[in-house]
Amino acid sequence: MYYVYAIKSKARNYIYVGITNNITRRIKEHNNKRESTTRSYAPFEILLTEECLSRIKARKREKYFKSGIGKEYLKSL
Repeated sequence: MYYVYAIKSKARNYIYVGITNNITRRIKEHNNKRESTTRSYAPFEILLTEECLSRIKARKREKYFKSGIGKEYLKSL
């Protein structure tokens, strides 16, 4: 099982979208500043999580949320 997730920075105007097979661990990594990409934007709150049966399907959903339309949808949440 894979998860697509979107997290929003509590400190700044920033949304990050990613995929993982362990959502709890991954969110902790972001909030504990272990990711160089998101380090300066921590702490985060979860905007969205979706379960996907395969990595390929999760990647397609991730690409959608990273697109212009997908980002607009996430901002509306």
